Amino acid sequence: MALSRIWAAFILVSIIVAAVRFVGVPADKEIFSQMVTGKLGDTIRVAGVVPGGGVTGSVVGSPAGGVTASPGYRLQKADGIIGTCASAVTLAIGLIGIMALFMGLVSIAEAAGGMRFLARITAPFFSKLFPDVPKGHPAMGHMVMNFSANLLGLDNAATPFALKAMESLQEINPDKTTASNAQIMFLCLHQSGLQLIPVSVIALLAANQASNPTDVFLPIVIATFVTTLASMTIVAIRQRINLFQPAVLAWIGSLSVLIGILVVYLRTLNSDGVQSFSRAFSSGLILFIFLLIVGVAWYRKVNIFDAFVQGAKGGFDTAVRIIPYLVGMLVAISMLRTSGTFEVIMAGLRHFFEAMGADPRFVDGLPTALIKPLSSAGARGMLVDTMRTFGTNSFAAHLSAILQGSSESTFYVAAVYYGSVAIRNTRYSIGAMLLADVVSILSSIFLCYLFFGHLH
Repeated sequence: MALSRIWAAFILVSIIVAAVRFVGVPADKEIFSQMVTGKLGDTIRVAGVVPGGGVTGSVVGSPAGGVTASPGYRLQKADGIIGTCASAVTLAIGLIGIMALFMGLVSIAEAAGGMRFLARITAPFFSKLFPDVPKGHPAMGHMVMNFSANLLGLDNAATPFALKAMESLQEINPDKTTASNAQIMFLCLHQSGLQLIPVSVIALLAANQASNPTDVFLPIVIATFVTTLASMTIVAIRQRINLFQPAVLAWIGSLSVLIGILVVYLRTLNSDGVQSFSRAFSSGLILFIFLLIVGVAWYRKVNIFDAFVQGAKGGFDTAVRIIPYLVGMLVAISMLRTSGTFEVIMAGLRHFFEAMGADPRFVDGLPTALIKPLSSAGARGMLVDTMRTFGTNSFAAHLSAILQGSSESTFYVAAVYYGSVAIRNTRYSIGAMLLADVVSILSSIFLCYLFFGHLH
């Protein structure tokens, strides 16, 4: 129900903002057309400050459908409603291959007893966080595979494992249209995006010629760890789960030590060394998973290819099933972006913090934070745009990079994973994830000032 209200609010707010602009700004007479059809000149109008201390300006649609921009504003192309519908379907189709592959591997692992083995190993910890999941249930193994893939930056592997985990949890869900406690805890932890190696963010910085692409590594790891702890705590309080149990504290402590060791090691490497290590480690791990699953299944005389095909069919079905949910959510997000709603929010935030006498530099990196809960791809685009506008070595670029790596996209996660099992009542999960997003933003800003406060 919460997701329905939020979706409706996105649409209503975007149309109202567009109507106000249509009436109040003579140059915005093309706004409705741009929201619906999407043109080459479509823009997201986000207020900012010119590097070096310029004044803010405005971006308006020209009568010919182009755009003009005065200093201080950043342009980013955005699809209209029609283009977004096509993009959503293309995205879902693009998921079919990778989902079929990894869900086929999961099927082999299940046939070989791998999921139950993982469930037994992690039972001391996960049984405390997921008390409603029966001991030894395959869902535990699926969740472990998902968390492991996220932890190591294996984005392509994480999505199929998460979808399989939701399906497994749905099997023991007494109300098939309402999110269970276990599903809420799992999605909130998944959305927090805990990772040890932020490969994609480092790659983006390197591609844009940052002087030291790896200097955001430590802040991102800390920020995502804080976000995960916040998500776990928020849901645990709501579900009355005691986190001060020896098994929980031991696992959290062990993970903290692991993060510390990895941080110490990677800090000894230069930029090229970190990227080489990340690529080799991530790719090698995927191949190791292939080897382990197929090797064990071969040893146990599992009909490997038949098991793979059965699992792969499920990946295809799931990718098709999530299309309506993707279309609905991405269209609402597109309307928010093309209506200029973000411009209004950013201008309000800048004026507010300037009036408070606070350092407003962090506002320049906030567009990534605003878009991240709505769209990971949009947030990546905003990170690149921030680097190009303020410089790859600027404070705004560093903050945008930390924000990009500190959590997953809330509404995308909710739409895709709840949609895959036809959950309609998400209960308090959206609120919990958004609250964790607030923690992520605040911790990212604090860490950016701590590590890069000297930058401009």
